[in-house]
Amino acid sequence: MIRINENYLKLQASYLFSEIARRISAFQEAHPDREIIKLGIGDVTRALPPSCIEAFHRAVDEMAEDSTFRGYGPEQGYPFLRNKIATEDFQARGADIGEDEIFISDGAKCDTGNIQEIFATDIRIAIPDPVYPVYLDTNVMAGRTGEFHNGRYESIVYLESTGANEFIPDLPRKPVDLIYLCFPNNPTGATITKDRLQSWVDFARENRSLILYDAAYEAFIRDDSLPRTIYEIEGAREVAIEFRSFSKTAGFTGIRCAYTVVPKNCVAYDGNGAKHSVHALWNRRHSTKFNGVSYPVQRAAEAVYSKAGRTQVRDRINYYLKNAGLVRQKIAALGFECVGGEDSPYIWIDGRTNSWEFFDMLLQKAGVVCTPGAGFGRCGENFIRISAFNSFENVQKAMARIKIALKE
Repeated sequence: MIRINENYLKLQASYLFSEIARRISAFQEAHPDREIIKLGIGDVTRALPPSCIEAFHRAVDEMAEDSTFRGYGPEQGYPFLRNKIATEDFQARGADIGEDEIFISDGAKCDTGNIQEIFATDIRIAIPDPVYPVYLDTNVMAGRTGEFHNGRYESIVYLESTGANEFIPDLPRKPVDLIYLCFPNNPTGATITKDRLQSWVDFARENRSLILYDAAYEAFIRDDSLPRTIYEIEGAREVAIEFRSFSKTAGFTGIRCAYTVVPKNCVAYDGNGAKHSVHALWNRRHSTKFNGVSYPVQRAAEAVYSKAGRTQVRDRINYYLKNAGLVRQKIAALGFECVGGEDSPYIWIDGRTNSWEFFDMLLQKAGVVCTPGAGFGRCGENFIRISAFNSFENVQKAMARIKIALKE
């Protein structure tokens, strides 16, 4: 008799975005003539930058000739891309990160979900609330969370992010082993200062903890005083792993390319207290379970760092930030409190009611899709998230419809 991993039975309901898709599908079936504007899932809508497309084409042409064809590449990524990342994303900001500490992958979602595999199942984990579901759900699957009671898993330390702490969680009151942080935050759009991030690094060093830092939205930061990487913070190399993505930066959601940074002096411990290199462990896992991102995709990602590519990427980010600014303006004018949308593509809105009810109301009355905050945790119960990833014209139309729907 083959047995299942019963931890999967502890997962709550369906995956958030699957449930959203189900409700949209039901609405479209019932109202086939209604136009729907999607401001829910964080999927980009603008085409790839021309520099990336040109590099993509050149690389595909190389694959068409025996003399330039490439088969399996290095699992960790081609040196040409890893070098650009190390130089441009880290060393240029004073962060001491080498190219051999960078692992190219097919998505930050995959890496943030997979990284937990190299740690023990009985460690104590701190996860923000609200939170991107993958952090929590993958630990449920691994059996670290205990049972689910009254809306939470019994073995998780929840880091509540609310208006009272400006949606930046307070340090845990007791030591924890693994800490998930995400800034600019998904779903709230909140950002963190260097001083507050330093306090997290100091906590991790004092308690021999490890921070998993999701910086997938760092390209949206326009405030130069904010950290673009955790490695701008003193001591972070010893206690932090950082995840980055080309998905939101350059629109790679459909072609998949990201990277994870694991410094060589980042350590974890075995049951006897002996130190082990996290870099070596992740390299072993990565090499065993992953065959690398395709050569054409990595060449397209490299083009992001060209002079033209940087300009084109910035133009696209600015376009989405313009959308976000409009949402903030219109939502505030309707009397709702919100955060995010300034250095982030997400606007976190206090809907002052059940978030799924608010979601259904906007879908039914306005034909607008948002994301219900309850799907991100207990602290998201009365909130909705609106994404800036759409055309400016659609965002204008959506905000006009929402205004009418809320006044009915």
